Order: sequence, then structure tokens, then C-alpha cells
Amino acid sequence: MRRPVILISACLLMVPSASMAEAALDQATVRPTTDFTAPEPSEDLPGGAATVPVRDGDDAFSYPSANIEPGRMLAFKNGRALFRKNWVAAPAATLASDGLGPLYNARACQHCHLKDGRGHPPQPGGSAMSMVLRLAVPGGPSPGGIAGYLATLPDPTYGAQLQDFASPGQTAEGRMTVSYASLPVLLSDGSIVTLQSPTYGVAEPQYGPLHPDIMLSPRIAPQMIGLGLLEAIPEADILANADENDADGDGISGRANVVWSKEHQAPMLGRFGHKAASPNIRHQSAAAFADDMGLSTTVFPTPSGDCTTVQTACITAPSGQRPGLHDGLEVDAESLDLIVFYSRNLGVPARRNTDDPQVLAGKKAFYQLGCPACHRPKFATTGLAEQPEQSAQLIWPYSDLLLHDMGEALADNRPEARATGREWRTPPLWGIGLTETVSGHTRFLHDGRARNLLEALLWHGGEAEASRNAVIDLAKPDRDALIAFLESL
Repeated sequence: MRRPVILISACLLMVPSASMAEAALDQATVRPTTDFTAPEPSEDLPGGAATVPVRDGDDAFSYPSANIEPGRMLAFKNGRALFRKNWVAAPAATLASDGLGPLYNARACQHCHLKDGRGHPPQPGGSAMSMVLRLAVPGGPSPGGIAGYLATLPDPTYGAQLQDFASPGQTAEGRMTVSYASLPVLLSDGSIVTLQSPTYGVAEPQYGPLHPDIMLSPRIAPQMIGLGLLEAIPEADILANADENDADGDGISGRANVVWSKEHQAPMLGRFGHKAASPNIRHQSAAAFADDMGLSTTVFPTPSGDCTTVQTACITAPSGQRPGLHDGLEVDAESLDLIVFYSRNLGVPARRNTDDPQVLAGKKAFYQLGCPACHRPKFATTGLAEQPEQSAQLIWPYSDLLLHDMGEALADNRPEARATGREWRTPPLWGIGLTETVSGHTRFLHDGRARNLLEALLWHGGEAEASRNAVIDLAKPDRDALIAFLESL
């Protein structure tokens, strides 16, 4: 049993929370199973009552929560339209759509999260588009005095993110480069899996050299399903799984990220992003508008986005902000609310083949390998009067939403809030078996280096080193069963 650890709770901005009992779901409901002879009750409904039927087409991640009330569908559709909307540079005749940039990575949310799915690394000779390169240098104060905050600063010239597109009259910052070296891994049956080990850089930097101590962190866009359900997990239930000093000696020391909320001007538990650096969907969405598209919101009101003071042409470029129009912002509060509503209500597709003998055998292997220590199968969401779709649901995200040391091979060496350069948030696994259907590829991990699920497992290190080695030692039928289980999620 993981020992509950409450991390600097006095500094956390408490969000509406409830115990599992208050959510009408008792502890036995969320306890990991020990029976692998049959599916668990409701296992085929990973999003609870919000679970959507599985579709064969590439829009499988784009359907609203199955339990959404008819009167709320208009908000979902309007949010979808904004999510897919192409923004244009100012000044433009389309006053409701201008303000893009001046420097940016995409013209629409959907360009990164195509079909609400997962991004991929740059194709040879192509744009990054659904992948960005985060930038940082050491230094900076801890906002609000957050304990353990590993402060960094944006690159003084290029900001916090490399922008590979520019509005007319502007110059893009440069181009992300990636090269791969082969890394063979010998499996127990004598077969060899060749991993791709990436090295990242910046080509054609247009504003001079990057800082000599620059830290580069590539990130592909994650899938969008189930975000509202993750947001509705009680904070206490996430913190209960933290074990920062590995007090139980199991080798797993997940810990919470604590981040500064621009909206509330206070520390909050981080839940979203590859390093859990965003406290909620609103913050995550507003940060994407600012950094990816250069659009101002109530959370990040600067119209020049990620431009630095060195980039004077960018700072002085026309913006889409006009007094008395759209709250004086490029993305007004109502539009941001609709984007948040849409993101909260993208439904998780139902599980497939839960009673298949191979899938059940793979589930048993998943548990025996210790994977649920980080990829926690179940949570109960809290009761939320204003979010009935996410309220009081038993969900199966297969994540603890905590930070874990994943080893040197996966390290980006770039801290973020309390996350070290070796730590990553455990990504939810629900929907992972539909990646190829939705996104047309099977690229996984934070930078898409893994070309399939087996490669993703073999990249695990740090706290997951023992599990990774056990995967290598599995007999091929057991390894095939494990992959079949993951593909059923």
C-alpha cells in the first residue's frame, strides 16, 4: 500500500474536492484487481457514463461525452468550431479571427492535435507542426515561494519556445532539427529491437545564437480525450499515491508537481502537460494560445505571445486587440470558456476485447510487471454540479498524474516547476490502442521517438528500469499478450 504523502499542502490552492465515498464509489471499487480470469465490472467503460462508442474512422476521439445534456451540445459544437478555426495575422478584415503571431507554431489548435489525437515528430524535410521545442536557461525566482521549485528562465532571445512560422513582415525564429542513432536491444527470444535515439538542435537561428546554457525539450501534442475527467479527480486522491522518498521501498517514488497558476495567482497541483506543469484545462489552453499561436487571453493577455524584448519587430507588430471588442483581447473570455468546455468533453472511447483470453493474459502481465505502480488503472471523480458529465464517475485512465524519474535515456535535462530534467508525468493510456486509427501513426513518448508500443516500453528507465528489464525477459507469447492488452485500452 502506497503511503499517503501530502506535499506542501498549505501552499496548494484547493480546488473543489470530495472523497471517493462522497462520489458514491467506495475504496474497493478503485482498488487494483487480483483476478485476471474475467473483465472487471465497467472495465469496458473507461470514461464511466461519459464513455463514447468506438468508431472505425479517424474521428474516434472527436465525439462529445456520451452523457452530455442536449442543452449543452451547442457549447460543445461552438467550442469545436473554435478549436478547428484558422487564425490570421492582424490587421485583417476578419476581426473575429485576427491576431495570429507575430511568431507562431500553428494557425489552429487542430493543427497540432489533428483529429484531437496525438502529434508526431517532424517528417523528413517537413515542418514540426504537431511538435514544439521548448527552450529554457537556468535561473529565475520561485513564484510564490513554492518549495522545491526548479526555476528556469526563457532563452533571452528566443523565449520559451522555438517559433518556426511568422506573420507577413516577420521572420521565423529557426527550424528544429532531429537526427537518430540506432540503439539495439536484445530480447530473451533472441530477436533484436532497434530503438531510435534522437538528438535535437536548432537550424538557421534568425536572431543570433541561442544561450550557451540552453536546454531543449521536444514535445509532441498529446491526445485530447478524457481531460475533463482527469481534472475532476479529487486532489487528495492524487496526492495519496505520492511517495516522494519511496517510504515503502518499492522503488517507485512518484511525486506531485506544484505549479504557479496565472489565473488564481497561487500554487496549484499540476495535472496537465508532459511534466504536469499546468494546473487545469483553462491554463493549458491559454498557454497554448499564447505560446503556439501568439494569441492573448484573460490568462495570458500579452498579444505578442512568446516574443522577447530583443525581437523588437515582433513586439511592435500590429495585434488583434481592440478596445471595446472581444474584451480587448484576441481570444475573449467566452471563446476561451468554449474551448475549455470542448476540451473537457471529448469522450473516451469504450474498451475493446476486454474478455479476450490474450488480453486478459496481457493484463495479468501488466500487473505482474509492476506497471500499475505508475499507470494506476482507476480513479473516482468528485461530484461537480456544474460539470455533470464528469461528476461522480469511475474512470480508467491508467495514470497517477504524478512525476516519475524515467532515467537518463528519456531525460530532457530541462526542469519545469518541481519536475527535474529526468521526470515526466505518467501519461494516461486510455485510447492508446486507437492511435493509428485516429492519427495515422504509432509514435509514442513525449517526443514520439518510439515507433510502436514495444519500443515505448523498452525506453522506460529510472523507476521503471526493473519493469523494462522484465519486459525484455518475457517469453514472446507473454510479450505479445501484453501488447494486445495495451492495444485494447
